[in-house]
Amino acid sequence: MKYVMEALRRKEAEERLPVIKLEIDYELATLFDAMQEEDTVQIIKSKERLKQLSEQWISLID
Repeated sequence: MKYVMEALRRKEAEERLPVIKLEIDYELATLFDAMQEEDTVQIIKSKERLKQLSEQWISLID
């Protein structure tokens, strides 16, 4: 049973990683735009979202 759960977790991670990558790319573009416009509020929101996404990425890789 342990091996089945581990295999399911790996499959879930394989499916989720590309989605997280796209979300990171989008958020980086949003951050870039906010920096160009000097939108401090959006800069803070984007940085926080990027932090969350990086934590998700790391948890799936481990």
